[in-house]
Amino acid sequence: MKAGDKIQIDFAGKKKDALVHEVHANTVYLKVDFEKDKGKIVKRKLNQISGKKK
Repeated sequence: MKAGDKIQIDFAGKKKDALVHEVHANTVYLKVDFEKDKGKIVKRKLNQISGKKK
């Protein structure tokens, strides 16, 4: 996984498309478009992300 990859994540029981913004040792920052907040940066632990590319 590297910056710029498009993946799908689970968010509130639904699948959301996300763009990998930054990758650190144990943390990943994702850019996700929500209905009322486009381009929001969401922080997740690396082990929580399945890493399924879109």
